[in-house]
Amino acid sequence: MLIEMRIQGLGVIDEASIELHRGLTVVTGETGAGKTMVVTGLHLLSGGRAEASRVRTGVERAVVEGRFHTPPGSPAAEVAANAGADPDEDGSLIAVRTVSTDGRSRAHLGGRSVPVGVLAELSEQLIAVHGQNDQLRLTRPAEQRAVLDRFAGEAVAEPLGRYRALREEWVQVCTELIERTEKSREMAREADLLKHGLAEIEAVDPKPGEDEELHAEARRLADVDQLREVASGAQYSLSGAADAEVEAVGALGMIAEARRRFSSTEDPKLRDLEPRLAEASVLLTDVATELVGYLESLDADPARLEQVLARQQELKQLTRKYAADIDGVLEWARVSQERLAGLDTSEEALAELARRRDELAGQLAEAAVEVSAERVAAAEDLGKAVTEELAGLAMAQATVEVAVLARVAEADDPVALLVDGQRLHAGREGVDDVELRLMPHPGSPALPVNKGASGGELSRVMLALEVVLSHADPVPTLVFDEVDAGVGGRAAVEVGRRLARLARSHQVIVVTHLPQVAAYADRHMVVNKVAEGGLTSSGVKVLDESERVVELARMLAGLDFTYTGRAHAEELLDAARSDKKADEPVRKTRKKAAKS
Repeated sequence: MLIEMRIQGLGVIDEASIELHRGLTVVTGETGAGKTMVVTGLHLLSGGRAEASRVRTGVERAVVEGRFHTPPGSPAAEVAANAGADPDEDGSLIAVRTVSTDGRSRAHLGGRSVPVGVLAELSEQLIAVHGQNDQLRLTRPAEQRAVLDRFAGEAVAEPLGRYRALREEWVQVCTELIERTEKSREMAREADLLKHGLAEIEAVDPKPGEDEELHAEARRLADVDQLREVASGAQYSLSGAADAEVEAVGALGMIAEARRRFSSTEDPKLRDLEPRLAEASVLLTDVATELVGYLESLDADPARLEQVLARQQELKQLTRKYAADIDGVLEWARVSQERLAGLDTSEEALAELARRRDELAGQLAEAAVEVSAERVAAAEDLGKAVTEELAGLAMAQATVEVAVLARVAEADDPVALLVDGQRLHAGREGVDDVELRLMPHPGSPALPVNKGASGGELSRVMLALEVVLSHADPVPTLVFDEVDAGVGGRAAVEVGRRLARLARSHQVIVVTHLPQVAAYADRHMVVNKVAEGGLTSSGVKVLDESERVVELARMLAGLDFTYTGRAHAEELLDAARSDKKADEPVRKTRKKAAKS
C-alpha cells in the first residue's frame, strides 16, 4: 500500500506532499492544474519512462518519492530484499526516482541505488495504474485474453503452464528437424571435419598437462652437465670434500664445530644458541641428502631426450591446429564430441526426430484443448459477472459476451498445430483469441468493444472488469486516471459507488472531473494552480468537510461559489455518505462469514 508521496519539480507542481488514505482517495482540480502529474509521479515510481520535458522549468531535476507499506514475507518485500534495500524504522519502504533536465534518470530503493527495472519489478507487486490508454489496450485481443486468464486463475494457469512447457520442447524439436533436413550437406561436411580432428587427437592420445611436463624434462636432459655442476657445488658447500685427503670443511662441519664450542662454555647465553644451530644442522642435512639423490638421477640419457623431443613434436602438431596448449586441445575434443552428436543426419536420426515431433504435437494439441475448455467455461462466468456490474453502472440493458475463438494458422505459419482437425496457430498463450463483445441493448448485435462501445461505455466496461477482477488481483493499490471520461448523470453516481466498493479490498486512487465520483472519497485532495511572477505552479491540498463542499460546488456549477451549487454539493455528499453507510452492514456480514 502507498502511504504517502512527495513530488518536487514535476510539471506544474513545484512541491507537494500527499498522504493517501487506505480506502478511496480522490484527486480533483481545474483543467491544467496538474492533476495528471500525480499519476505521472506514480508512473515514475513504477519504473516508467522518464522524459526531460516533464521537469519543471527553472529546476535541475524532478524528484518523486513514495513510502510503501510492504508486509514481511510479501512478494514486494522479497523484491526489496533481493535488491539490498533497507526498510525504514517503521518498517515502510521508501522508493525515489529523479529525472534531470538532460533526460537522465536515477532510482533508489530503501536507501540503495538500484536499476530502474527494480522499481518496475516492485511496482508489479504494489500498484496497477489504469488510464485512458488502458481503455485502448482493452480493445486488443491479447489484452482481453489476459483479462480472461486473470479471471480464471489457476483453472487456466495450470494447464497453460503444461502447454507452454510442451510447446517449448515441440518448437525445439521442429526447429532441429528442419535444420538437419535443410542443412544436411553442410552438416555432413562439418561432421567429417570434426571426425578427422577427433581421430587425429585420439591417435596421439595426449594427457592433460603433458606438454608442460615434457618441456621441463627436455630442459633437464639437455642441461644435465650444467645442472650437475650446480648441484655438486652446492653439495660440496654443505658437506665439504668427499675425499679424505683434501681438507675442505662444509657448512655442516662448521656448524658442528660451533655447536661443540657452545656446548663447552658455561655461559648460559651462548649455550642457549646451540639448539638453534641444531635446527639449522637438521635442515641443511635434509638439503644435502636431497642433492645426493638429485645428482644420482642426473645421468645423461640421449635416448630419452630423443624420445621426449619426438613426443613434443607430435603434440605441437595438435596445438598448431586446435588450441594453444594440450589442455585446450582436449577441451576442443570434448566440445567437438558434443557437437558431432548433434550433427547426425542419418535417416534413422531424422526418423527419430520426426517421431518425437509428432508425439509432442499430439500431447500439445491435448493441452491446447484443455486450456481452451477452461477458457470457455471462465468466459461464460466472466460475461455474466461483468453484465451484472454494468447493470449497476446505468447500463442495465447491456450484455457483455466473452468469446473464445480458435486462431486459424496462416499457410506459412511455422508453429501451426493440428487440433481437432483444424490447423491452428500454436502461440505461447495457446491456440485461442479472446474477443470482448458488447450488446448495448436487447436486439442489438453483439459487437467487439472496439467497434460497438462509446468512450463512456468503454470506461464503464473497464471499471466493471476491474471490480469483477478485484478478487483475483493481488496488487493492493489501484490507480484510475480519468477513466470516467464520457460518463455523467446517474452513471457517474454508479461509478463512484463502484469505486467505493472496490476500496473495501484495495487502496484506490482516482483522478476525476466528476463531482458524483469525488463525493464518495474517503480523502479528497485538490490540485490548485497559482500564477506568480509569470510562473505557474501547483500544489496539492487535503480538503476538510467545508472545503469539500466548496470544491464539489465548483465541479458542479463551474463557479467558485453559488448557493445553488453549494446546496447541491451538500446534497451529493449526504447521499454518498448514506450510500456508503447502507453498504457497511453488508461488508461487516461478509467479513464475519469469511471468518467463520
